[in-house]
Amino acid sequence: MSESIMRQSRTPISLLRLPLDNYHGALQYVIMRHVAINDKPLSEPVVLILTSLASEPKHGYALLKDVEQISGGRIQLSTGTLYGAIRRLLEFGWIERFEQPDTSREKQAYCLTPKGKAQLHSEVARLRRLLHSAVTRLGLKGA
Repeated sequence: MSESIMRQSRTPISLLRLPLDNYHGALQYVIMRHVAINDKPLSEPVVLILTSLASEPKHGYALLKDVEQISGGRIQLSTGTLYGAIRRLLEFGWIERFEQPDTSREKQAYCLTPKGKAQLHSEVARLRRLLHSAVTRLGLKGA
């Protein structure tokens, strides 16, 4: 296979150079790993951060306060926990940095990306299914 054809392919060049049996194994690993990541439930702080950013972009301190308010005071994130989560959410592409008009201090704002919004929708759907199962098993009506 020519180098130009490999570049046009969506398959990484490194996978194209593997023997056929390893190539399929590598693709299966990538596909299975991708599915497992997307099906994994999100932690409550991550759901709350994504929820907070769903309404409007926010900087770190505003996120801390909004997460506390959304959770009814149950969740009070430390700055270390918040910025560790923000770093991961940036890596996943679920949030992005948001340019704000000049402020008196250097505040970095963040906003939800379409990928992050889809992930939040997926988590809400998962939680609804879980709640429906629990309500059904408990025989609760009108819940």
